Amino acid sequence: MDLLERQQERENQKNAPLADRMRPRTLDEIVGQEDILGPGKSLRRLIEADRIPSMILFGPPGAGKTTIAHVIAERTHRTFQQLSAVTSGVKDIRSVIDEAKQALLFDHVRTILFIDEIHRFNKSQQDALLPHVENGTVTLIGATTENPFFEVNKALLSRCQVVELKWLAPEALDAVLERALQDEKRGLGAFQVVLDEEAKKVLVASAGGDARVLLNSLEVAVLSTPPKEGKVHLTLDDVRESMQTKIIQYDKGDEEHYNTISAFIKSVRGSDPDAAIYYLARMLAGGEDPLFIARRLVILASEDIGNAEPLGLIHAMSCYQAVSHIGMPEARIILAQTTTFLASSPKSNASYLAIDEALAYVRSHPPGDIPAYLKDAHYAGAEALGRGLTYRYPHNDPTGYVLQNYLPDEIIGHTFYHPVNRGEEANLKQYLKNLKKTEPSSGTSENNREQR
Repeated sequence: MDLLERQQERENQKNAPLADRMRPRTLDEIVGQEDILGPGKSLRRLIEADRIPSMILFGPPGAGKTTIAHVIAERTHRTFQQLSAVTSGVKDIRSVIDEAKQALLFDHVRTILFIDEIHRFNKSQQDALLPHVENGTVTLIGATTENPFFEVNKALLSRCQVVELKWLAPEALDAVLERALQDEKRGLGAFQVVLDEEAKKVLVASAGGDARVLLNSLEVAVLSTPPKEGKVHLTLDDVRESMQTKIIQYDKGDEEHYNTISAFIKSVRGSDPDAAIYYLARMLAGGEDPLFIARRLVILASEDIGNAEPLGLIHAMSCYQAVSHIGMPEARIILAQTTTFLASSPKSNASYLAIDEALAYVRSHPPGDIPAYLKDAHYAGAEALGRGLTYRYPHNDPTGYVLQNYLPDEIIGHTFYHPVNRGEEANLKQYLKNLKKTEPSSGTSENNREQR
């Protein structure tokens, strides 16, 4: 790099957005990813030993995927090449590979190829990388916000280590914020910013775990607030006025959609109405279809609550009908009521298990013959075939119950439904138990023929 290029780089750095200027340059400057880069962690040891494998960095926006790739290249003294899967094709890949081969042959320097949004590469583009990743011409570092196990070619994925990054916790964002406020060369230290505590909390909360969003919001707030007595005093109102609108990290088509609805269902199943309401809010704020949520509640009412609270299904169906007629924003209230009711209800999956067990039995066994007295007798000639002759009509008995077999002879005594000892189902369990102790009725089948 000549003098002119160095001057240009310094000028570009000076005019770069705060998020770019504050990008960590060492492993120790990276915050919020201690699970993978903390002292003693395997990835950090590999980096420090210069034995880095090809990898896919998978995580939300602003978690540090690009930063980590740059730090790895700097730490291991490798050439850094970057492509975007959105704008690059096979020709660009081949060009980078050729440069990597020359760097290795003439300069004995290995190359890191960083591909942003690698999930957007089609199969042919990913296949073009395979031999060069496999033979070590380049060390691939792919970055994606999508689950690579769903989106990346299995052949390429098998040659990479998948590293999952997390949303930055508030404590990590606090550290990022303080560093930017104190750093006079790269950050905003020269502005002598005084940040009110409430304003700080709003900045951190609005970032949604994204360091880039945090720093962009902070920069706008500082630059748009006139200094007083040589200092920039940021109040809550100043921050709210200049802050970027928080982007809800929820895409109805991606993995976050499935993760959130999964957490919602499991929270209701786990009888935690607060968690269930939280995930409901995340879905609604992200633009999820209210009817999709209502349908899930209907299924859940039978699958996870069942006869422990029979009103659950009635509530859920009423919710679905109401939401379909009302729409947003009022539908949120109906969804919230049903969610909290179901989450607070006793739970049973006995009906769910019963039908699955019965289906498994039916599919693996020959059909047994239905007892003759249970067969249809509403046609001429049925009596000659013995249909319904000995059927005993339960309602003719004072107890409403008569002791008779309803299963085919081959499976008499087989139990599919196992009620739990919770909620209304506990009463059903006791009722069924008591029925089995009932003495056989003295009523005759003759009194029952007209009921066939």
